[in-house]
Amino acid sequence: LFLQVSIVALIAIGSTVVIFAAGIDLSSGSMVALLTMILAQMLKFIGIPLVFALPLIFVVGGLLGLVIGLLTAYGRIPSFITSLAALIAFRGLALTFNNGSPIFSLDPALEPIFYGKLIGIPLPFFYLIFFYALAAFIMNFTRLGREIYAVGGNPAAAVLTGINVRKVQTTTFVIAGLMTAVGAILMSARLNSGSPNYGQTLELQAIAAAVVGGASLAGGRGNILATLMGAMTIVIVQNGLNLNAAPSSIQNVVLGLIILMAVGIDMWRAELSTLISSFFKRFSSNKKATLKRNS
Repeated sequence: LFLQVSIVALIAIGSTVVIFAAGIDLSSGSMVALLTMILAQMLKFIGIPLVFALPLIFVVGGLLGLVIGLLTAYGRIPSFITSLAALIAFRGLALTFNNGSPIFSLDPALEPIFYGKLIGIPLPFFYLIFFYALAAFIMNFTRLGREIYAVGGNPAAAVLTGINVRKVQTTTFVIAGLMTAVGAILMSARLNSGSPNYGQTLELQAIAAAVVGGASLAGGRGNILATLMGAMTIVIVQNGLNLNAAPSSIQNVVLGLIILMAVGIDMWRAELSTLISSFFKRFSSNKKATLKRNS
């Protein structure tokens, strides 16, 4: 399960941070495809050593996120539009490499990044621990984390408190780009290849993980660690469907229903809280009345 959830969960960190700032990132799946093709080109055809190629992928991922962030924050284009445009553009750019064909057998040293073990535990487990611990620290104990929550909660109030809202919004997309680069490296290591077809629906799974974990699409509310639980929930459901030989079409329907249910719970949070509270109050009052009659 850790091997299955690692890519989605790591990309979901970036998606969650963007959602905290009241944005949305639809580009991560296509960015994974583009970054795997760039990595494949560097390793297979250009001959760049793996030790230099991996940092370059982080740089490219951060730059791609920066472009989306600048268009959103300074171009004043809604993040839904900029990331949707990036989703289409990145997939198109990925198809320009190697005539749109996958590139296989990149580097023997690449696969251990995903399949390697430390003291008998798969390495992706340690990647999850490290990046989620780092993300939780940033969101809960740093100025940047507080600013991200403030921007998502009330941008106008954030401006009045001296926060550079546009800079914070841009930073969230850079973080998303960096985390997508991590996911792309793991995807290439898992399959020892690059392909323009990788990462399809990955952005929806990442967003679903954030929403199932309790992040509000309105921004300003949520817990980054809960995103990991959301990703685990989605992967466990998908694993159960796979074990029961459910076709991919059914799995997509189930994923859509999970997203719909999670967003519905988020939108109806106040009403559900009131309903549950009134139910328990009524139950408590009925119980007291019964005890009084019995006494």
